[in-house]
Amino acid sequence: MTAGSGVLLVLLWLSGALRAHNGDLTARETCKAGFSEEDYTALISQNILEGEKLLKVKFSSCLGTKGTRYETNSMDFKVGADGTIFAARELRVPSEQVAFTVTAWDRQTAERWDAVVRLLVAQTSSSVHSGHKLQKGKKSTVLDPSQLPNDTLLPWPQRQNSNGLRRQKRDWVIPPINVPENSRGPFPQQLVRIRSDKDNDIPIRYSVTGVGADQPPMEVFSIDSMSGRMYVTRPMDREERASYHLRAHAVDMNGNKVENPIDLYIYVIDMNDNRPEFANQVYNGSVDEGSKPGTYVMTVTANDADDSTTANGMVRYRIVTQTPQSPSQNMFTINSETGDIVTVAAGLDREKVQQYTVIIQATDMEGNLNYGLSNTATAIVTVTDVNDNPPEFTASTYAGEVPENRVETVVANLTVMDRDQPHSPNWNAVYRIISGDPSGHFSIRTDPVTNEGMVTVVKAVDYELNRAFMLTVMVSNQAPLASGIQMSFQSTAGVTISVMDINEAPYFPSNHKLIRLEEGVPPGTVLTTFSAVDPDRFLQQAVRYSKLSDPANWLHINTTNGQITTAAILDRESLYVKNNVYEATFLAADNGIPPASGTGTLQIYLIDINDNAPELLPKEAQICEKPSLNAINITAADADIDPNIGPYVFELPFVPATVRKNWTISRLNGDYAQLSLRIMYLEAGMYDVPIIVTDSGNPPLSNMSIIKVKVCPCDENGDCTTIGAVAAAGLGTGAIVAILICIVILLTMVLLFVVWMKRREKERHTKQLLIDPEDDVRDNILKYDEEGGGEEDQDYDLSQLQQPEAMEHVLSKAPGVRRVDERPVGAEPQYPVRPVVPHPGDIGDFINEGLRAADNDPTAPPYDSLLVFDYEGSGSTAGSVSSLNSSSSGDQDYDYLNDWGPRFKKLADMYGGGEED
Repeated sequence: MTAGSGVLLVLLWLSGALRAHNGDLTARETCKAGFSEEDYTALISQNILEGEKLLKVKFSSCLGTKGTRYETNSMDFKVGADGTIFAARELRVPSEQVAFTVTAWDRQTAERWDAVVRLLVAQTSSSVHSGHKLQKGKKSTVLDPSQLPNDTLLPWPQRQNSNGLRRQKRDWVIPPINVPENSRGPFPQQLVRIRSDKDNDIPIRYSVTGVGADQPPMEVFSIDSMSGRMYVTRPMDREERASYHLRAHAVDMNGNKVENPIDLYIYVIDMNDNRPEFANQVYNGSVDEGSKPGTYVMTVTANDADDSTTANGMVRYRIVTQTPQSPSQNMFTINSETGDIVTVAAGLDREKVQQYTVIIQATDMEGNLNYGLSNTATAIVTVTDVNDNPPEFTASTYAGEVPENRVETVVANLTVMDRDQPHSPNWNAVYRIISGDPSGHFSIRTDPVTNEGMVTVVKAVDYELNRAFMLTVMVSNQAPLASGIQMSFQSTAGVTISVMDINEAPYFPSNHKLIRLEEGVPPGTVLTTFSAVDPDRFLQQAVRYSKLSDPANWLHINTTNGQITTAAILDRESLYVKNNVYEATFLAADNGIPPASGTGTLQIYLIDINDNAPELLPKEAQICEKPSLNAINITAADADIDPNIGPYVFELPFVPATVRKNWTISRLNGDYAQLSLRIMYLEAGMYDVPIIVTDSGNPPLSNMSIIKVKVCPCDENGDCTTIGAVAAAGLGTGAIVAILICIVILLTMVLLFVVWMKRREKERHTKQLLIDPEDDVRDNILKYDEEGGGEEDQDYDLSQLQQPEAMEHVLSKAPGVRRVDERPVGAEPQYPVRPVVPHPGDIGDFINEGLRAADNDPTAPPYDSLLVFDYEGSGSTAGSVSSLNSSSSGDQDYDYLNDWGPRFKKLADMYGGGEED
């Protein structure tokens, strides 16, 4: 650094408090192990080759260097067994310096020692030489030693020039600070002291920032702002966080920066405080029986949360116990580093031991049981089956019997024994017939549950051909036998099957039997002999015949020999003949015990003969009364088939003569002709025209058919008019007029009936309200939906609606009909007089007084005043309706309102007891 600039000093307190968890290290009396220096420094070039040696650290152990092992916290540099530091790969140093920690630890005692290594990049070849090593002691410095305390980490060495020592402006390089985890304290525990050389001149305040200081987790580290001493405030856990990166700051009392911030790297030293944990407590694996030694079984895995680069996290495996210990107590072994379990002995036999339980132990500290922590897990090894046991028949011969002509029948069950795993391909039996069944009458199916072989008939056997079968069968497994296993002689057996004779049904050798003959043969004609054969050759049985199906009842069969004769004339055109074939079914039955029968079908193909004359089509037609282009197309239909059908010959008969006079026929083709008028005019009407139609059969047949022709007047399009069509139908002008008159009379009667109904409805509405009860079909129900003021009120005597006490002056009036809206004679009540200038408070009083006066005024008209209708007069034929004011005003039965029609439906719903929605 230049003159006047401050120097930031770090005071390392590597006291016994840093190793309070391992206090016995300070109590060594005879020997003290450790590095020869606490930090080493070397100059290097910026480009380093892989394997290039940089410097060598020296370490002395009380137990010798055999059990000493070196490690670094850098991926770029490694330490050899002799302490030589070399580059792990070819690299280019990006900065002016590299610092890392070298750790030496004793594998027997698990003790650890650290030293700091700093590699400086040479600036010029004149100032320093690459590869020149500077062994730096704890007190070595290029500054004046008298100016610094003995335990201070000094800045980088400065260059020497002619003017003497001059500080180069460069920041401090601070080695990492190692803090053991799980320290017992006391806390806070001092780690380092940060000090600037300017604190002799001005007061300086120190602070640290970063994760663990002012960032979560907060306040893990603290610093005395005046003295610069930094502390750890609680035990550290490497598994929670392995390192911290802090920055130290130095400012004056005004907050101005005095020194550049420096980086502090704090590493948590791992302790063996975590046991190995297996990924699973139970592992399942399998191995084939008979496997050779060295066969892979499974892999178990245990993880240690401690540092895996140290012995604390290096896990080793071993087998503790094996159950059962058969045939050997060491059937398996485990790779101590990978956890792979393999077989180590021969003799695995599933039929003897199906499963092994192996207890596995995982221990850290590279498996050192004295210092390491352990955990256990269970490995279950299942011995899987291989086909090393061939199936064997439980008997050498089997027997069974089967009735002839039966299929899908089990005749024998073959039992086998197999010691392999049930219901596996090594156990499932497969049966096959080696000899004795050349025609394939039998097959052997395997029962999936019992593994038995079921000898089944798949093709019917005939007692008359084979009375017994001698089968040779063999059994094997679905899976092939394991290598070196031979088939047992007990895997072959014999099966004897006896065939039982049963009464078989007769059968017709030719079924269906087809014969051909012409239709129309006379009854009694012999057609054929339809005989059956009885397959029971060794039995003397008689066969009888009968008809089973003869739809037209045309045939007869001889019951003893099966001769078939006709019982009626066979007609090809019958409905029972389909596609010229008539089909009948016959039954042949023997006299066995029990009787058996068979059926046969006889098909008769009927050859057509010309036995049906043609019929003229159509039967009806129409034509204009004058010759025109329209004509009637005619053809013929014949029930026969070719060649007994067309071409047809159409001709008119000579009798009567008017036929040929009025009509003519012209041929179109072999099947069609045209019928048209010969004369210029023919009166409209219906005409029966006879036509003779002859077919082309041999001999030909003729038929005279009648076609009904309607002759009518036509319009310009050649279509019959409506009047013409009626006239052609045979109705004259008088008949047409009579029909029209009848239609008019019918319409008039309908109109009069409608008018009468409407008038009757109107009279029903205009009837008087009060009528004689004997004539009232509505059971004395009065209509009260009119309150006066209309013209219809003049026919009603409404005087009984007035209150008798207040109407004495009205009752003294001369007899006659009096209208209620007529002003009665009497004293007029005094109504209040509205003041000329009303006061708002007087309006309510005025309205109330007027209302009371109107209520007590019997002479008030019904037009604009409230009327009282709650009194219907004494002696009224109508009963009081006061009970209708509520649906719950009594226990009367109002169900009869439902019978009065839709107009009373509302009243029926209100008072008839119906429930509201």
